Amino acid sequence: MPMLKRSLFLFVCGLVGVLACWHDSQATTQKRRPPNVLFLFSDDQRADTIHALGNPHIQTPTLDRLVAEGTTFTRAYCMGAQQGAVCVPSRAMLMSGQTLFRISEKLAGVTTWPQVFASAGYATYGVGKWHNQPTSFVNSFAAGKAVFFGGMSDPYKMPLQDLQATHQLSAKYTSGTHATTLFADAAVDFLQQQRGQTPFALYVAFTLPHDPREAPKEYRALYDPAKLPLPSNFLSQHPFNNGELTVRDEKLAPWPRTPQIVREHLADYYACVTFLDAQLGRILTALKESGQYDNTIIVFASDHGLAIGSHGLFGKQNLYEHSMRAPLILAGPGIAQGRQSDAFCYLLDLFPTLCDLTGVATPSSVEGLSLAPVLAGKQKTRRAAIFTAYRNVQRAVRDNRWKLIVYPQINQAQLFDLQTDPGEMRDLAVDPKYARQRARLTALLKQQQQALGDQQPLRVAQPLPAAFDFSQVKP
Repeated sequence: MPMLKRSLFLFVCGLVGVLACWHDSQATTQKRRPPNVLFLFSDDQRADTIHALGNPHIQTPTLDRLVAEGTTFTRAYCMGAQQGAVCVPSRAMLMSGQTLFRISEKLAGVTTWPQVFASAGYATYGVGKWHNQPTSFVNSFAAGKAVFFGGMSDPYKMPLQDLQATHQLSAKYTSGTHATTLFADAAVDFLQQQRGQTPFALYVAFTLPHDPREAPKEYRALYDPAKLPLPSNFLSQHPFNNGELTVRDEKLAPWPRTPQIVREHLADYYACVTFLDAQLGRILTALKESGQYDNTIIVFASDHGLAIGSHGLFGKQNLYEHSMRAPLILAGPGIAQGRQSDAFCYLLDLFPTLCDLTGVATPSSVEGLSLAPVLAGKQKTRRAAIFTAYRNVQRAVRDNRWKLIVYPQINQAQLFDLQTDPGEMRDLAVDPKYARQRARLTALLKQQQQALGDQQPLRVAQPLPAAFDFSQVKP
């Protein structure tokens, strides 16, 4: 009997050891499984439209939680555009990791980050706005649902287009429901199918808060225009001809811009952001219910900002901070929680960043700089300056404190001390006391132009008048 007990004891011990080794092996496998990627992308959203980042007048509970759970980059930028639809090159740069003067806006023959992730074994799925031609969407994602347009005349009548024969549209993906809800529905459906066997990369590109800003009534009811403060840099009209005062965005309201009109637009804008925030919440809830939340890198960003009364402007066709700066939050495994970084970065830097965070190889075609060293606390920033450009009418450069904007077609410039004047309201360009700063930044701007392949002269032989007759523009 003692011998039998001893044999049984040894057997049990051996079994426990085997089970322990199996459990450790399973845990190691789970730990080593590549993280998923959930990329949430809004449209025309200013960086100052998140409650947790200092705007007490807007309700964004979902984004507030992401801010608490991740790292926020407070100096993330779109590099600019060579056309009025700034979102087109912005999305091309995001997808390709290439800079403004080297991108193919149709993404023709370009390797996108979803393609790279698909080659690395990820299940890739795209949902929402796609502004870089249908072929590039099909090439980028194994499956998905998207819409192709520059703006919506009615967000309730914009059915999704299914671009893969293997993914047929169900009856609910039809007109009559707000497009933002449809995008969230498609993302939730995808997440409900995920069980962790294969890593996924889900890209969801919304159309809000781009105009026409039509949020459901219950969200619009949250905002009383009379109680909303004007932007600190509100002007009734821009002080000179910036070269793009007749573009469609600037026709959304008459000149002079009045406080009442701007507040009405802000109420619509904030309502759309809050409605969008609710849809983001639905997607994150589905991610948690799938069991994949803790192994998913979540990115929230927008393609650029917007003016809405700042500097007397309404669009994004300018190089002020409110229009080129975008919100950017990253959360997930290995990313510090509740941290804010002032590292300079472009949206195109997200391509190599996601590659580094997931262990996917970054293609040699990518010009962006990975933010992984910043996220790991190894570097404070990857860039010393930010360069932005708009068509042939505006160029800008900024460093940690100073910013120069040049308007080549009128031979005029603006110089701002962003430390004391973050709203860019006190132009120091003609003040002799700041001549050395202007010369230094001009040299830095030319250096950035040369590095990025921008051949636009900063002055012209026959400049246009700086004055502008606003009465000629009809909304």
